[in-house]
Amino acid sequence: MTASLSQPASQAFKTLRAEFEKREANFISPFGCLSANSRGRSQPEKPCPIRTAFQVDKDRILFSNAFRRLKHKTQVFLNPSGDEYRTRLTHTLEVAQIARTISRAMFLNEDLAEAIALGHDLGHTPFGHGGETVLKEIFSSAFSHQAQSLRVVQVLENSGEGLNLTYEVRDGILRHSKGYGKIIPDDPRELPCTTEGHVVRVADIMAYLNHDLDDAIRSGVIKEAQLPDQVQKVLGNAHDERLNTMITDLITYSQPCENELKLDMSETVFGAMTALRQFLYDNVYRSSKVHNEFIKAKKIMSELFEHFRENEALLDDELEKMRLPALGSNGATKARLICDLLACMTDRYALSLYARTFFPSPSV
Repeated sequence: MTASLSQPASQAFKTLRAEFEKREANFISPFGCLSANSRGRSQPEKPCPIRTAFQVDKDRILFSNAFRRLKHKTQVFLNPSGDEYRTRLTHTLEVAQIARTISRAMFLNEDLAEAIALGHDLGHTPFGHGGETVLKEIFSSAFSHQAQSLRVVQVLENSGEGLNLTYEVRDGILRHSKGYGKIIPDDPRELPCTTEGHVVRVADIMAYLNHDLDDAIRSGVIKEAQLPDQVQKVLGNAHDERLNTMITDLITYSQPCENELKLDMSETVFGAMTALRQFLYDNVYRSSKVHNEFIKAKKIMSELFEHFRENEALLDDELEKMRLPALGSNGATKARLICDLLACMTDRYALSLYARTFFPSPSV
């Protein structure tokens, strides 16, 4: 029986989640992940009477401290002053919307795709991938923003309690990144366990290829006329045109293969995307303007790391401000907690803290 708001609340609540799960079963293809079939959470808990498991995950991520911090974290350009430049938050929202569009067209679970997308960059450092490189050098070569994102939702949020997300969302967050490897990898071990997770991987690159290009042109790092002819002829000359071409092509060429939905694209569009990514790496991400800013970021993060190592009182204070686990909790080393603290900081907070710590204050 369909739940009605005219029913007593207790009676309606008993049927709402079941009704949504029934809708999923009637709508989602065999390649999608039903919320009722989730592998569950690390810590068992009573299901929400209203929302499905993946809806709960989406809400927990959206209302987390880590999600709010994304608004002041660099996407490409360090602490941009212009209002129209993308931040890690706007990137995340664009990925989520692209993932939902693709998932709906493919009859997949939109809530699962959106939850993975909203959480995929929660562990990203200040100063973009430059900050990630610094923590690889000063903390551990194994550091990665995707593993840190998983640590955020499992360990750091809620003062060490974590968000207790479902297995499928945690898996999608951990395996969302492809670095500079293949857009669609051949090795299944690199892929998330759900098709929705695969979609987020591709949505992520579609989003950043388009918005990083926009921001690079806006900032004057490149000019539109520099774009390879292949990119303009195949993908188009406007942001919405390029994005629509990529999404439509993926939906058109993805096909069932051996009991799974294999994401695929035409050679023409896939080749243009690959060419655009190479162009951005050569002319934007490795440009002198971007590189010089990240040299400054490296100095800031390295010196803050050492300062926290030598000043436990300050470290304790900053961990408390960030609502992160305190020294001695969860068996984490001091270096691990300093890494967590630095990774959680926004660009502007790191810059402000550095100035307060290392710049002299006027005496009068």
